[in-house]
Amino acid sequence: MGFDREALREAVINHGTVVRVVVAGIKGSSPREVGASMLVWKKGQSGTIGGGTLEFQAAEAARLQTAPSRLTQHALGPDMGQCCGGAVTLLSESYDRAAVDCLDDAIIARSVSCGEMPLSVKRLLAKARGQGAQPDPQLIDGWMVEPVHNPTRHLWIWGAGHVGRALVDVLAPLPDLAITWVDTGPERFPEMVPAGVTTVPAAKPAELVRHAPHDAEHLVLTYSHNLDLELCNRLLLHDFRFAGLIGSATKWARFRSRLAALGHSPERIGRITCPIGDPSLGKHPQMIAVGVAAQILRPARQNELKKDLSA
Repeated sequence: MGFDREALREAVINHGTVVRVVVAGIKGSSPREVGASMLVWKKGQSGTIGGGTLEFQAAEAARLQTAPSRLTQHALGPDMGQCCGGAVTLLSESYDRAAVDCLDDAIIARSVSCGEMPLSVKRLLAKARGQGAQPDPQLIDGWMVEPVHNPTRHLWIWGAGHVGRALVDVLAPLPDLAITWVDTGPERFPEMVPAGVTTVPAAKPAELVRHAPHDAEHLVLTYSHNLDLELCNRLLLHDFRFAGLIGSATKWARFRSRLAALGHSPERIGRITCPIGDPSLGKHPQMIAVGVAAQILRPARQNELKKDLSA
């Protein structure tokens, strides 16, 4: 979790002044972790600090806020009747375009008490610069420190049909995914594309495979079996962290045979996962999307990816 500067910039451009509410500290049980945030403007909001009474009251207070920043304490049980029972510290900061343009550091550190930067924060920033490791979001000696959020996973979705659209709707809100969405023409994409998703219309999508990072993850679900096959072939020649192909066991048997004829070994072909998702959920596009999303996000999958990266 980090400071999503681009989401804040987009909200300010679209809605004017925006108040960013971030969980700065917790004691005991709480609905979200330190660093969880939401953006609030006059007639709307995005993100979440956990929902319930805490979020409702924080959003209402943000809309009435006149000070540049406010640090508030909230006892979830006694004050709000929430079952968590802990206490949460919230930092609410008002941003306009000028304020967002000043956020140009990799780590955003600012005072919440108008004091000079303490030695503890200087050491934290120096360690981050020297070792290249981002600090966890934290409130330390009157200063809030947050690394700027950068997606850690590159996901390429090949195909903007019903399943592709459902997948993008499910996955786009997740903070650690940078989604590249490819299809054969601009008319294949919906008019409204979620923020943070890069659409790439290309008459020959397979030609784009060489531009994907070698650690990218791919979901292949185009309207054409021939295009699916060519994408699988190019991916096997290019490399990837994960590649999933939508289809039946029969389709995958035929693809394995054709990929072998193209010179790929059984071990190499076995790196592609097919079918993807959870067939027991059904064949409705949203049900397929939920199953596929669960498959690529499940903890076991993440542990597997971490092992691949450390190998």
